[in-house]
Amino acid sequence: MSDLKTFRPGATRVVAYGVSVLMLVLTAVVGLSLPEDISFTPAETGTLWLIIGFVLALLHGVGRSYVRADDDGVEVLNGYRRHQIAWADIQGFALNSGAPWPTLVTNDDERVMMFGIQGSDGSYAKEAVDYLRGRLAA
Repeated sequence: MSDLKTFRPGATRVVAYGVSVLMLVLTAVVGLSLPEDISFTPAETGTLWLIIGFVLALLHGVGRSYVRADDDGVEVLNGYRRHQIAWADIQGFALNSGAPWPTLVTNDDERVMMFGIQGSDGSYAKEAVDYLRGRLAA
């Protein structure tokens, strides 16, 4: 049986999805509150929805990030980019004081930021990195 552990951002995830909902609600309230004599062209409306869509996609990318460790290695999903790294290819993990997130360092000295573990989550971030370091040592 595979030992699988997944880490996701805490407060950052709540903020990302909370801002998304707030943005949609405010857009609807403002849109419905405008006087009848104010209208937008299709190009203006389309531009507005493109910008909103871009911001929502960006916020969703932050919220969906994770770090997953199993018997084969570590999978890091940063927004929309996925990294799959075998344990044998990992040199170590770094979480410097004040760093926004930890870094996975490969044997080739490639550095992969791990957005799924946010330094601002304090002891949760430290425990997650300690867990990963323990798995690497084992």
